[in-house]
Amino acid sequence: MDQLIEDFLKDCESRGLAARSLPVSRSVLKKYQNYLDQRGVDFLVVDNASLIGFLDFLRSRKARTKTLKNYFSTLSSFYEFLAFEKKISANPVLAVRKRYLKSYKDNHDSEERQLISVDEMARIINSEMNIRDKAIITLLAKTGIRRHELTDLDVADVDFVEQKIRLKPTAKRTNRTVFFDDEAAFILRRWLRVREGVNRRKERALFLSTREVRISADGIYDCVVKAAERAGLHDPCSDRMEDHFSPHCMRHWNTTFLLRAGMKREYVQWLRGDAIKEAVDIYFHIDPKDVQEAYLAAIPQLGI
Repeated sequence: MDQLIEDFLKDCESRGLAARSLPVSRSVLKKYQNYLDQRGVDFLVVDNASLIGFLDFLRSRKARTKTLKNYFSTLSSFYEFLAFEKKISANPVLAVRKRYLKSYKDNHDSEERQLISVDEMARIINSEMNIRDKAIITLLAKTGIRRHELTDLDVADVDFVEQKIRLKPTAKRTNRTVFFDDEAAFILRRWLRVREGVNRRKERALFLSTREVRISADGIYDCVVKAAERAGLHDPCSDRMEDHFSPHCMRHWNTTFLLRAGMKREYVQWLRGDAIKEAVDIYFHIDPKDVQEAYLAAIPQLGI
């Protein structure tokens, strides 16, 4: 199984999956391997009982519903790979996953991410006393960038004259330019003054961890979640998505309120870096200056 796990991870790379997800997948599959080894079960002939047993094992370790879903998503991808390689005849995880990990709600609607108001976003930011964390949350709210895009930013990527940021290239993003307003510029400048005094390693990263190295994606997550929890907008004990507030909710918030303010949908799509959906979009040329003007007119002000 060790070799097949490594083959699977190489296949994930070939399919363009993010490199940062591979260690997580390896960890999940190793735990699954240990579980089966302790019970003398061959992973190539695993049955429903073994998979349900693994699910019960994870639950006995107090794993949350989201964790269970992530584990079985990885297992399903792994067995799908084995089926593709003709090591097995069919993916055994699909039926167990569908029966035991399907989400139900009283109104039968799909789960939705939490969408907070402008006032609630202002409360999260303005109640944050740590200047670095305040800058992180502000930038996520004002730009809607993903957290790994934020961790990859260097100081040199920020243009205070044009009030724009040049993101690093990623597989998911088409446009790499995003804009920020005067509020974000104000708090970013404050952070950079503080950063000068703690950057003894001469790091290029825009945001540093407490160890004075580039902040990690987990560090960004903790920053946002703790601030939202203090503001009463994140419930870590709930299994419902709408009771949680994560960095991705900032992206959701940014998109929603730009659209509500009347910004053209194609401009919002351009800022998000979404892939072109229709062939005709290739011939629709967007002027970044027009996008910036529309953005500055639409982005909510938070009293920072």
